This record gives sequence, C-alpha cells and structure tokens, in this order.
Amino acid sequence: MTDSFHDFVVHRSPALSRRAFLLTGDHQLAEDLLQSALAKTYRHWLRIRDGDPEAYVRRVMYHQQVSWWRRRRVAERLESEPTDQPGGDHSDATALRLTMSAALRRLSPRQRAVIVLRFYEDLTEAEAAEVLGCSVGTVKRHGHDAIRRLRAVAPDLVDRTEQRSLR
Repeated sequence: MTDSFHDFVVHRSPALSRRAFLLTGDHQLAEDLLQSALAKTYRHWLRIRDGDPEAYVRRVMYHQQVSWWRRRRVAERLESEPTDQPGGDHSDATALRLTMSAALRRLSPRQRAVIVLRFYEDLTEAEAAEVLGCSVGTVKRHGHDAIRRLRAVAPDLVDRTEQRSLR
C-alpha cells in the first residue's frame, strides 16, 4: 500500500499543487491544502487506488478549502499590485499569469473554486455542483458573480480574451 501511494504522490503532486494554488491563491496555504488532502486520501488508499485517486484528492481539496473558508470568514487584505515584481521575464505569458493570479485573489474562496472547476478543470455546472456539494443554481450564481468581479477588477483580461478570439 505504501509504495503505490508514494508513487502516486511523487508523480501527481506537481499538478495537484498547481490546482491547490489556484484554489487558495497562496503558496503556503496551497501546500497545507494539498498535504491535508493527501493525508485524508492515504486513509482510504486501499479503496480508491484502483479507481481515479487524483479525482478523489481534488474533491477532498475542494471540500477542505470550502471548510476552511467557512471556519475562517476573515476578510482578506487585498493588494492592488503584487508586492513582488518579476525579475527579468516580461513576456506576455508572465504578465497574463500575474494579472490572473491577482484577479483570482480578489474572489471569494467559493467563487475561486467555481472558476477553477468550471474553466480550469472544464467541468459542467452539474459536475461542479456535485464536487462542491451544492446546487447547480449556487454554482451558476457564484460563477456569474466571479466573472462580473473579474471583469471589474481586471478589465485587461477581458481585452486580451477578446483580442485572442478575433485572431
């Protein structure tokens, strides 16, 4: 059991870590989230290892993030600009990542989870609702509010999307 779980963690942690970061917007919180999800997964490894363990870990991360959000309910202190500036890479891709990261930090944890599930994981509204344990209407509401908020806080993302669609 331990060897197969170890192999899973070694091979899938980078991708799972990226998803955790998208959910939390913070590297340390992402590490905590992933570690917590992997600990819970380990307890059920014999049951889930032959299925889709990565999907199980992602679901645990989404539920754990929502649980932390419900317990915390602390207003986040948002910076208008990222405090650390990129060193020498001024490419469009880096600028887009920074803009998107800053914009995602401006969303609530629930809104961020819906955006990640719908657009990064490419789940349907019904699938996202199932993962989050809520109704489809709740997913629609959080998705709509998140997109409206993203348009308000990062209008240049909308401009970039429109420019790419015209090409």
